[in-house]
Amino acid sequence: MKLNKISIKLTTKEVADIVKGNLIGPDGLLINNLGKLENGKEGELTFFSRKEYEKYFDSCYATCIIIPKGYVNVPKPNQAFIESENPYIAMVTMLKYVAALAPNPTPKIHRSAIIAQTAKIPNSVSIGARCVIGENCVLANNVILHSNVILYDNVTIGENTEIHSNAVCYENTMVGESCIIHAGAVIGTDGFGFVETADGKYDKIPQLGNVVIGNNVEIGANTTIDCALLDSTIIEDGVKIDNLVQIAHNCVIGENTAMAAQVGIAGSTKIGKRNKLGGQVGIAGHLELGDDVIITAQSGVSKSLIDKGIYHGAPAKERLQAFRLESYLRRLPDIAVDVEMLKKHFLKTSEESS
Repeated sequence: MKLNKISIKLTTKEVADIVKGNLIGPDGLLINNLGKLENGKEGELTFFSRKEYEKYFDSCYATCIIIPKGYVNVPKPNQAFIESENPYIAMVTMLKYVAALAPNPTPKIHRSAIIAQTAKIPNSVSIGARCVIGENCVLANNVILHSNVILYDNVTIGENTEIHSNAVCYENTMVGESCIIHAGAVIGTDGFGFVETADGKYDKIPQLGNVVIGNNVEIGANTTIDCALLDSTIIEDGVKIDNLVQIAHNCVIGENTAMAAQVGIAGSTKIGKRNKLGGQVGIAGHLELGDDVIITAQSGVSKSLIDKGIYHGAPAKERLQAFRLESYLRRLPDIAVDVEMLKKHFLKTSEESS
């Protein structure tokens, strides 16, 4: 069964040349698919980079396997290896090569799209079925909008940006060049701003700012980014955001920061450059994280973390400190038994001495 989206037809020598690896075995074997080591089949290219996957070699019949340089093993008949300093990076190189083979869509505007007369749409743009583009929107060259994308008024989209189905950009959203916004993402929703009144009700605070997204940003499916109360919520260049992430109003996310699924960032928090946030990390509002901060999965950040480092736990602490505390907590039941024994020994000794 052919799984990858793009047809390929390459020899093992051509693959070795693409990934700049050393070919071991026949140079004319045909590769027509990419696959996994666990269930590699004839005609497939796969890779091996982690020791725990070595157990799958015997049952892997992939035509070609990218292996670490110096790894000792022998290809099966009609199988070749390609040695690489970093098999994972070599496979990524191959994936990029294959992805580049995909034909570019012919620019077209579907007849069911609704486009305001004041919108500026160059001829190189593709607009899918049932898209809605509001007043004064500006789309740059080679923008792709898949079906059901909604752009409110005054939205600008930079060159070569692709927005997938059912994504929504609210008023005044600005998206840079070469961005990818995945299906169901909502950019520019109202921030969670309310004032509690004397009778216990909530009075809504108007959210009058916008969202500004830099270049080369990727935003995952069903992620939400709130507009600012005033000014802008800012996502800087190179930021990578996974699915189901919530970024609240007036946040600033520094360039080349990456965050995994279900991260939640409360309002007016500033994230530095090159931060890495694991899945389900929660960050309280009005905090600041410095550059090169790493927060491990499911950690909760309740105070600013300015210093570069790895932080873990809830509340998040420097990783080694957090691990020591967790070690002590695991030993608490034994410590409690020891304390009880000491108490009994002390009482017994006291009674005997009296």
